[in-house]
Amino acid sequence: MAKETTTQGGPFDVEKLRVLFELMEKHKLTEVSLRRGTEQWRFRRGPEEIAYPQAPMAYHAPPPMPVATSGGPPASASAAAAPTAVDENLLVIKSPTVGTYYASPTPEDPAFVKIGSQVGTETIVCIIEAMKVFNQIPAEVSGTIAEVLVKNGDPVEFGQPLFRVRP
Repeated sequence: MAKETTTQGGPFDVEKLRVLFELMEKHKLTEVSLRRGTEQWRFRRGPEEIAYPQAPMAYHAPPPMPVATSGGPPASASAAAAPTAVDENLLVIKSPTVGTYYASPTPEDPAFVKIGSQVGTETIVCIIEAMKVFNQIPAEVSGTIAEVLVKNGDPVEFGQPLFRVRP
């Protein structure tokens, strides 16, 4: 989303913005900051990342397990990150990153969601920690959690199914 911190009063050049967004997508950039004189633009896409000064969890995750592949052609990154329909018309919430799955913000807190929880597109369903950065993962779909596919502290891969949701 484009955020303008200061301007010189001129209109936006929509064509330049379009080219910048295409370059961000092509090079898989999540944030760009531009400055010229007193004008500063900052563009950010994707879920907001939250870095905690101290790790709020003291989990010890088991080492990652090898992932079997079907040998077919790889799916595109955008298709792998988007929720997709599976058996019984359920939607799948997939991991947008590699890291460690946490069901709650701290070991003492209840899980963000459990089977039967109602979720909306902005509902935080879990945290995935990668290199001491704790990323809150939104559902991006609306419905009821039908199945939790990972356990607290499990390592997860990019595109790995985390939840099944009944729309």
